Amino acid sequence: MLAPGMTRGADMGEHTVTRLDLSEAVFREVGLSRNDSAQLVETVLRHVSDALVRGETVKISSFGTFSVRDKSQRIGRNPKTGEEVPIAPRRVLSFRPSHLMKERVAAGNRP
Repeated sequence: MLAPGMTRGADMGEHTVTRLDLSEAVFREVGLSRNDSAQLVETVLRHVSDALVRGETVKISSFGTFSVRDKSQRIGRNPKTGEEVPIAPRRVLSFRPSHLMKERVAAGNRP
C-alpha cells in the first residue's frame, strides 16, 4: 500500500516523491503549518532552479552537487540508418551524488 501522495513508478516498488510529499514531510517533522511548509519547499526549489539557470553550481552537503555544463556541437549517428547527423550545442544539467548519498543508496533499505 502506498502512502498518500505517492505513486508507483514503472520499476518494481518504485515510488515518486512529489513536492506535496516534501511539504507534508516538513509539516510533520518541522511543525510549520501546511501552507508555510509548501511555501518553504517552493522557495528552496526556486532558489536551486534559479541558480542552475544562471549557470551556478548547487552543492548540498551530504547529498550531492547539481551543475550545468555547456556541450558543444558534435556529429552523431542515426542508429537506424547510420547517417551522420549534427547535434546542436546545448546546456545539460548533471547531478553528482555525494559519497554519503552513494553509500545510503547502495545500502538500500538496510538500517
